[in-house]
Amino acid sequence: MDNIVLCGFMGSGKTVVGRELAKILGVKFVDTDELIEKEQGVAIKAIFATHGEDYFRDLEYEMCKKVAEMNGVVVSTGGGAMTFERNVEAIKNGSRVVFLDASFDVICHRIGNSTSRPLFNDREKARALYDERKDKYLKAADIVIDGDMSARKTALEIAGMFR
Repeated sequence: MDNIVLCGFMGSGKTVVGRELAKILGVKFVDTDELIEKEQGVAIKAIFATHGEDYFRDLEYEMCKKVAEMNGVVVSTGGGAMTFERNVEAIKNGSRVVFLDASFDVICHRIGNSTSRPLFNDREKARALYDERKDKYLKAADIVIDGDMSARKTALEIAGMFR
């Protein structure tokens, strides 16, 4: 089985859907952000604060190459990962990319007033980033799925496509 790589904006459900999908298919689940944090020994927020975005994006690119070497796993990518062509090229080798196309309103509802998502302190900036990234997700995707559904329903729908 090819890897199934989930992409989409923060709050679109990549991690929750990914865990559920992996359970349904009986395969391993990996989250690129979690792998980076484990490898670096610090949170991504700290990597950004200490080293900046460019440094993080280089780590992310290296992780995309590592994930591409895995076989038959479900992968959740960071919200920005699939907006960079080099990451898309690296990860598409042996993987199918699924874009969880959640509406901005649903994402806002899911995130609420979470302090772990500082970007959402300014909803206008978050909306502009959402709009900017959407075309990139569509370009990267092999499959587009409605991300407004429940995680379970989304995972079942994706599983049905890969059985």
